[in-house]
Amino acid sequence: MKKIIVTGGAGFIGSNFVHYVVNHHPEVHVTVLDKLTYAGNRANLDGLPEDRVKLVVGDIADAELVESLVKDTDAVVHYAAESHNDNSLQDPSPFIQTNIVGTFTLLEACRKYNVRYHHVSTDEVYGDLPLREDLPGHGEGPGEKFTAETPYNPSSPYSASKASSDLLVRAWVRSFGLQATISNCSNNYGPYQHIEKFIPRQITNILSGIRPKLYGDGKNVRDWIHTNDHSSAVWLILTKGQIGETYLIGADGEEDNKTVLELILEMMGKDKDDYDHVNDRPGHDLRYAIDSTRLREELGWQPEFTNFKDGLAHTIEWYTEHEDWWQAEKAAVEAKYAENGQ
Repeated sequence: MKKIIVTGGAGFIGSNFVHYVVNHHPEVHVTVLDKLTYAGNRANLDGLPEDRVKLVVGDIADAELVESLVKDTDAVVHYAAESHNDNSLQDPSPFIQTNIVGTFTLLEACRKYNVRYHHVSTDEVYGDLPLREDLPGHGEGPGEKFTAETPYNPSSPYSASKASSDLLVRAWVRSFGLQATISNCSNNYGPYQHIEKFIPRQITNILSGIRPKLYGDGKNVRDWIHTNDHSSAVWLILTKGQIGETYLIGADGEEDNKTVLELILEMMGKDKDDYDHVNDRPGHDLRYAIDSTRLREELGWQPEFTNFKDGLAHTIEWYTEHEDWWQAEKAAVEAKYAENGQ
């Protein structure tokens, strides 16, 4: 592949993928298609060579624009999404437009020009799992992690819209022979993540002299993966994955929110109980956990950050050294959370 389009490539996970491709595959030219909503940021692409990365500001639901780009590329890697659960509870409409209509628009263009398509999705389409303390024997067994065969059971407008987009991809593969794959990934963390999200919010609170906030009792579990490891997995699936297959991406990083917050506090030289409890959000999923066996055994993928604490140290260092990247937005983000008692 010499030319690829990365939708949402100025966002958190998408921009990290662009950096990964530029750093590891010098033969590839990347066109970033991004609407530059609040989650997209030109600064996420700073320092990348202009002869290898082109930013096109536009909407993935704009069929004319999408076709003009897709007809001259080898592959589309689709990261662009409205992705904040709290926002989807307040106004679902942008999630339907971007995640469903936008995906449909991309699929139709790729079908028309026979272009390889990879769809980046989330483990939230599966709903949630019981907490470990609620599991028989607390062990590992059937149904205790998500697999590609886990039934979809989304619990928010966001996850429902992503589930819808996944099903569109599957239908286009079956109905039209689209050359497509899907990946569902666990919770990403790392550089360039918007400071409204859990880990960067806590880090930037501490750096700003603000007491961090924890939803409810903090027992909700997420399966954390460093975004660099997500990027390497997506490239492997794009280039070696079996057409029509779904691959789950995870790095065995299960931690509950309370543990993550207290670890951040300790690593940043604070008392581990130096935070406030705030109201839990509606429909807050209990636990996510990914079984990435297919990805590891079929494609030979292995994560770089096998120790969550090492990846967290890397992330804390990045936000500490790039205060100019997030400082201007901090007050507005915290004011928005404060309106909701969070």
